[in-house]
Amino acid sequence: MRLSSLFFLVATMTVLAGCTYKGVPEPQVSARDTEWLAQVPTAQEEPRYGRYLIEDPTGEAPGTIVVDTKQRFLYYVLDNKKAIRYGVAVGDEAYGWTGTSRIARKAEWPDWHPPAEMKARWPHVQFTKGGPNNPLGARALYLYEGNRDTLYRIHGTNEPEKIGLAVSSGCIRMRNIDVIDLYNRAALNTKVVVR
Repeated sequence: MRLSSLFFLVATMTVLAGCTYKGVPEPQVSARDTEWLAQVPTAQEEPRYGRYLIEDPTGEAPGTIVVDTKQRFLYYVLDNKKAIRYGVAVGDEAYGWTGTSRIARKAEWPDWHPPAEMKARWPHVQFTKGGPNNPLGARALYLYEGNRDTLYRIHGTNEPEKIGLAVSSGCIRMRNIDVIDLYNRAALNTKVVVR
């Protein structure tokens, strides 16, 4: 019995050693981040939606963000044909969008101002001050086409259990720790491609 258990352990370790996915270290966070992140509900995380350093599947230039809405992944393209892959929640089929935009604004623990069309659909939504109960979570990257605000965002969430699903009104939701990591990497005017 021991020999078969040992064989299974060695076989598993060999397979894992050949895996090309590697975790990306946790980003540095502020004291406020630590306090507020502790107040956000936690969820069982599916490993495939974790943050990984991978071979770049996008073919885009380094510094570009690519969102694959079908697979529910966001890629931040690095040098040397590498990318960081994050799991995301995307727009419900009725509200999803595709296109190319740029990051025109960045905010930490932003206030949420639901757009008029969202309020018309769901009268219960309302302005929410930035913090752990805010639907935008720890960070928001505001997407513009030229000088026009698309009203779409890449942002954190207070519903981490929905990562990997198509549930939003078009925004790209990330785990709060992941959006902090992306926020720290992506500069203003970063190109964002949503496919």
